[in-house]
Amino acid sequence: MSSVPERSEVDEDYTWDLESIYATDDDWEDAYETIAERVDDLEAYEGRVTDDAETLLDVLELRDEIMREVSTVAAYARMRRDEDTTNQQYQALTARSQSLAADAQSAASFIDPELQTLTREQFDTMVADEPALETYDHYVDDVLRMKPHTRSAEVEELLADLSEVTGATGDVYNMLSNADMTFPTVDAPAGDEADAIEITQSNFTNLLKRPDREFRKRVYEGYFDEWESVRNTVAASYKNSVKADVKTARARNYDTAREAALDGPNVPVEVYDTLVDTVHDNIDKLHRHAQLKERALGVDELQMWDLYMPLTGDEGPDLEYDQATEYVVDALAPLGEAYQTRVAEGLDSRWIDVYENEGKQSGAYSGGTYDTQPFILLNYQQDISSMYTLAHELGHSMHSELTKEEQPFIYSSYEIFVAEVASTVNEALLTTHLLETVDDPEFRKHVLNEFLERVRSTLYRQTLFAEFEHETHRLEEEGEPLTADRLDDLYRGLKADYYEPATIDDRIAREWMRIPHFYRAFYVYQYATGISAALAIVDDILENGQSAAEDYLEFLRHGSREYPLDLLRIAGVDMSSSDPIDRALETYGQRLEEMEALMS
Repeated sequence: MSSVPERSEVDEDYTWDLESIYATDDDWEDAYETIAERVDDLEAYEGRVTDDAETLLDVLELRDEIMREVSTVAAYARMRRDEDTTNQQYQALTARSQSLAADAQSAASFIDPELQTLTREQFDTMVADEPALETYDHYVDDVLRMKPHTRSAEVEELLADLSEVTGATGDVYNMLSNADMTFPTVDAPAGDEADAIEITQSNFTNLLKRPDREFRKRVYEGYFDEWESVRNTVAASYKNSVKADVKTARARNYDTAREAALDGPNVPVEVYDTLVDTVHDNIDKLHRHAQLKERALGVDELQMWDLYMPLTGDEGPDLEYDQATEYVVDALAPLGEAYQTRVAEGLDSRWIDVYENEGKQSGAYSGGTYDTQPFILLNYQQDISSMYTLAHELGHSMHSELTKEEQPFIYSSYEIFVAEVASTVNEALLTTHLLETVDDPEFRKHVLNEFLERVRSTLYRQTLFAEFEHETHRLEEEGEPLTADRLDDLYRGLKADYYEPATIDDRIAREWMRIPHFYRAFYVYQYATGISAALAIVDDILENGQSAAEDYLEFLRHGSREYPLDLLRIAGVDMSSSDPIDRALETYGQRLEEMEALMS
């Protein structure tokens, strides 16, 4: 029987170096106590923020210093917890750091409302008196832009204090899905070395790539039947997450939760609608992909447990982690030697926690803070898909590295809308590199299949999720109850629209339950806009070389110093139009035609 190793069984070389942040947990405790005491220093400035230029600069710099230290304390605790989500000690540290972050946000909550008593002209006068304030020019512009949606200092403090409560549903869901839920063990496929295989959050989609169709069906049914056992709990959790989004939006004078979420990064809701409309205009390409998969698998009717199967009809070549890192580093050559070297050095400096272990947080992410090296959580599964995930997260990490080299802390936390561009550019460069340099025809087929699957799962699937989120929030805003049955029906209908050639069964209607991103509302659409922008940028880099690459790197260096749509214009992309989405879907269609020709 195959099993997932304990944390202690994983080679240290393949774990991240959290000791570079704090050598011991005692050092974390010292840092926590020190910064907890400093939070109260902000109180001395309440009511005085706009007294004069010197005072304004002092309070903004103090706030930034505190938030920098809080972010590091919180990141360490969270990453230690994610190594083993059942570890009670690090659950406690994470909870304490979350409370500290909420306290710091609450303590600083008076700053923006007081800043909003200024006019733009008054701030410009202060900059003339204190030139160092010019650093905060874009930040102040953003604060003044949000004046209609910022409440009094008392209400802002209350909303900050409530952030732990309004975010609690996500914490509950995370513990349920990663620590408390136990997925079944199923009989292994014929010929497998193991007698049985344990289903986990991390290996589920990979198990659905196994060529034994009956095995895939067992995995699919066992996995979703476990979700059925907690169906009402998850529905209650998600319902209250949506309620929190809606009520918070109303508290800030927004008509809808979607408007509130998109207004934060200053993205017009029309961008969201354009994405959905453009994807629906091209839904026939996804249907063609599904039909091709049906023919490739030689089945009479495509089932939901067939969707993850590659068009090549098998799991694909085993790909050791060290080989994957070599491919990824080589693929980044068009971005310049300095970028490429930095990634290679990071891989040798234990940026990455590579392999799955018992209790480890599922999925993947790029972490770290302004004052640490990057950290990447992976659950590497020895396949091409995991290599693409590595390239993806390295894009995030290098975005952070280039940003903090050029920008002050206030602009280091870039918006997700642009973050997903950086990650997906790396993926697209990897595809091009592999198709140009690897001769093995079977490997090339798998790379082409990976590209098609990435577009399917990133552009189409995330847009489906975006529609689901939009509709659930609309229902809540109109006073309709979000029951488990209603959520299932809504999701089933969307799945039927997107995957018309396939059989839509009752189990797939529960898929919404397994999507953790839904607890960060109106987040996932940015994966779809991100891949669209990224494919356009890579086209420009491959066509125009160094000049386009430098424009792209300049975009990365800007962090959040400008609004997302303006930042992307630096890289030559206009996301206020449908053009990048159309271009991405055109490329998808062309690659699909290539695969259709190969399959025929």
